[in-house]
Amino acid sequence: MKMAFQEAQKAFEKGEIPVGAVIVCQNQVIAKGHNLTEQLTDVTAHAEMICITAAAENLGSKYLTDCTLYVTLEPCVMCAGALAWSQIGKIVYGASDEKRGFARLNPAVLHPKTELISGIMEEESSQLMKSFFLNKR
Repeated sequence: MKMAFQEAQKAFEKGEIPVGAVIVCQNQVIAKGHNLTEQLTDVTAHAEMICITAAAENLGSKYLTDCTLYVTLEPCVMCAGALAWSQIGKIVYGASDEKRGFARLNPAVLHPKTELISGIMEEESSQLMKSFFLNKR
C-alpha cells in the first residue's frame, strides 16, 4: 500500500487527482500506476485501469485471479467493473469514495470470488485527496 501511496503522490505532483495503484502477484509487483486522465486527456485513465492493463500484459493473461490490487481510493464503478472482468483475487483500498465509489453505487459489481479489504492507510490517502482539492479551489 505504501507503493500505491507513492504513486498517488506522483499524480498529485502532476496535477492529477491523487490516486495510486499497485498490483502484486506471488509477492512480486507486476504493475503500478497513478491517475493520468489530464495528461492523456482520457477519462478512463484511472490508476486501476492502467494497472490492470500493465498486469495483464506482464502475465500474458487477461485474468488476474492470483493477484492483489492495492489502491489508495475505493474504485469507481468503471474500475470495479474492469476488476470484475479481470477476476482479480483481492482488492485492498485506503479511503472510501462517498460520491463515486462502487460500494455505494453498485456493491455487487465485483467478481463474487474477489476478496475486499478497506481502510488500509485510509487517513493518509484521505488527507492527500483533501489537500489536492483544497489547492484546486
